[in-house]
Amino acid sequence: MRDFDFAEPRSVEEASQLLAAHGDDARIIAGGSALMLAMRQRMLAPACLISVAKLPRLHGIDFDPRQGLRIGAMSRHIDVARSELVRTHAPVLASMAGQVANPQVRNQGTIGGNLCYADPSTDPPGCLMALDAAVVLGSTRGERELSMEEFLVDYYTTAMEPDEVLLEIRVPVQAPGTQGRYTRFLRTAAEHRPLVSVALVVQMEGQICRQARLAVGASTPIPTRLRRAEDWLLGKAVNAELAAQVACIVAEDIQPVSDLRGSSEFRREMVRTVTRRTVAQLFGIDINEGVAA
Repeated sequence: MRDFDFAEPRSVEEASQLLAAHGDDARIIAGGSALMLAMRQRMLAPACLISVAKLPRLHGIDFDPRQGLRIGAMSRHIDVARSELVRTHAPVLASMAGQVANPQVRNQGTIGGNLCYADPSTDPPGCLMALDAAVVLGSTRGERELSMEEFLVDYYTTAMEPDEVLLEIRVPVQAPGTQGRYTRFLRTAAEHRPLVSVALVVQMEGQICRQARLAVGASTPIPTRLRRAEDWLLGKAVNAELAAQVACIVAEDIQPVSDLRGSSEFRREMVRTVTRRTVAQLFGIDINEGVAA
């Protein structure tokens, strides 16, 4: 690991100025769980690390009855998992955060750093997409808000400008009757990065689905909303047959990646299986009822 300068700005504007001044030679450090590993492996060699740990704007988890949850970018995964506000107003997000990677990463890594790293095989982006969340970015030019779909561009690539800092995540107030489920599939019990992830958030009246947001991650270059599958659920009583139909639509509509961890064909089939189980579990139905295995 090469020597580097370490800066601790006290405002978002100062952090933005440092990023602009150092350009590609600078990296923001939050929890550092991914960045330090990349530096030790010499995948990255920044000349300047800019810590955002002392920026008050990036801390805290709050709830407003009109605007919803505000989660500061410096919130660790364990903070999100344990927050009573998150558990109350977005329990699926708390559940997801409690499954991220391993205890070491959950206690050190931050949700903002995770999103900025844009690892396609990580957990938060897809879950946040299903919750219709947005991110707030700040710089010397002010602030702007992007939906998760706008923010995530490609493999390890976001829509952030070089001088921008991720300030917070906003999760809107969920409608009455909203429930969610986040399911991840690991190729082996020893792995910490999912091969498939499915996030489903629905507004339900009994077995009737009134609204649905479904996102698939880990098997696609970026988390993907499956709108045709969402539309297929609307206004219907969800049973095992419908869960199977939705799973087939999702499997048809994704563009799975192929790598050493799994072929595109294998990922497509696992997405089909995980989606079917997720729908069935969320609606409390027997996955095999009336449907061939």
